[in-house]
Amino acid sequence: MKFTAVAAACLSLSSQALGETNVAGPSSSKVTLPATFKPPQVFKNANLVHVISLEKSYAKESINVLIENASSDPQDEYFLPFTSDQMERIGGFEVKDRKDASVSGFVVEAVEFDQLSDTQYYRIRLPVPLPAKGQQTLGISFYYLNSFAPLPAAIQQSEKQYLVYEFSAYCQSAYPTLKQKTEVKLPSSDIPDYTKIAGSGETKEFPQKQGSKLIYGPFPEIPAGAVSPVKVRYEFTKPITHVSLYERDIEVSHWGGNVAFEERYTLYNYGANLSAQFNRVKWAQSQYFNPQSYALKELKVPLRVGSKDAYFTDAIGNVSTSRFRSNRREAVLELKPRYPVFGGWKYPFTIGWNADSKTFLRKKSGDSYLLNVPFIEGPKQPEGVAFEQIQVRILLPEGAENVKFYTSIPQSAITDYTVDLQRTYLDTIGRTVLTIKARNLVDDFRDRDLIVYYDYSLAASLRKPLIIFSSMMAVFVGMWAISKVDVRFSTK
Repeated sequence: MKFTAVAAACLSLSSQALGETNVAGPSSSKVTLPATFKPPQVFKNANLVHVISLEKSYAKESINVLIENASSDPQDEYFLPFTSDQMERIGGFEVKDRKDASVSGFVVEAVEFDQLSDTQYYRIRLPVPLPAKGQQTLGISFYYLNSFAPLPAAIQQSEKQYLVYEFSAYCQSAYPTLKQKTEVKLPSSDIPDYTKIAGSGETKEFPQKQGSKLIYGPFPEIPAGAVSPVKVRYEFTKPITHVSLYERDIEVSHWGGNVAFEERYTLYNYGANLSAQFNRVKWAQSQYFNPQSYALKELKVPLRVGSKDAYFTDAIGNVSTSRFRSNRREAVLELKPRYPVFGGWKYPFTIGWNADSKTFLRKKSGDSYLLNVPFIEGPKQPEGVAFEQIQVRILLPEGAENVKFYTSIPQSAITDYTVDLQRTYLDTIGRTVLTIKARNLVDDFRDRDLIVYYDYSLAASLRKPLIIFSSMMAVFVGMWAISKVDVRFSTK
């Protein structure tokens, strides 16, 4: 894996973000403003295309907007409004320049100004202030977790599942929009219900239905803050796979030349509940012709090539209905839960595997090391997987210090990070543990890099074997000394 040049650039960024301290403090992606705050009307949206993708078990929204500085001074703060309920479910917020992919440096922060207000904001800082009458095309993307409502809420185990999603036909904006439209992408053309609104121009009614797509707009000029509530009901006979807690441990062993991975899942299916008791016989009969089902039947976890010793356990113990395939081209762990996971059901389980440290670990210069691993891996499903709470722990060797990290997941998703010590077998001071907490991510962020830089001296690497050797020698010397003690009774 060639990531030396990339890692050097990433570490330069991380050193600025995290500083030079050995123990990192909590991170915050929020900024506090006065309770009377309102976004100044310094921008206008010249053209906006709002794309809502409902093709997976979570909603993805993309806003491609041409912004224009309407003030006489350069501006670099663009605000995007959300409701307080949306702020709890939003995640994976990213901003790019649509016309120049090389432009970087967008800073995204959640704004805190009035906790009682139903309108909250994300603030986007532009890399370079936009001059008066200047324009820039932004590509804004984010995800909503737990945003669907099954309708009906309970169905038979062989019925089709329908979901309802509510949104605004007008893209929510803190600025006036001169022209816009909203596209809704659905998994199929089976859309029995959707809200119709008055059209504009030659179009008498919105939306226009084009196969599995609904188009609201184009709309003429819309004032700032305007909304038009609509909803759509569509067929989605797939599981809504939601991981409420995802814990990922990565243990690095220099002496063993191994990196051990373990992932613990608290998994739910947020689909429709069963309207009657689960029928195991009917389920077994239906599997002969493999119909589409909203129950979760299996999971596939792609791993890095060279992974080995994979295992799959749950609360009962080892689960034998798994298959691990590893060759020169791929490594895939295929899992089948003990039972099909229907709507409202829960299935906690654990998977783990080992890998050669040469795949992920590089020695830089002197006592410096670089670890490059995916931030999250987990299942890769056609219907997608959402992760609500994420905890990633990197267990470094005992004596590792000067820990810094960089990750390519959105910084707004990270809620906290710490560096602590944890004692394990034969430790003296304990192993260095980097813990990173994040929230509201989806499987689109699989394989995003987590790069950890740390120092590990020769003396620290020799500490454990020297202590073991000294302890064993002390035991042998003690046993030899005890054997020389004469405990016989004297005959004199």
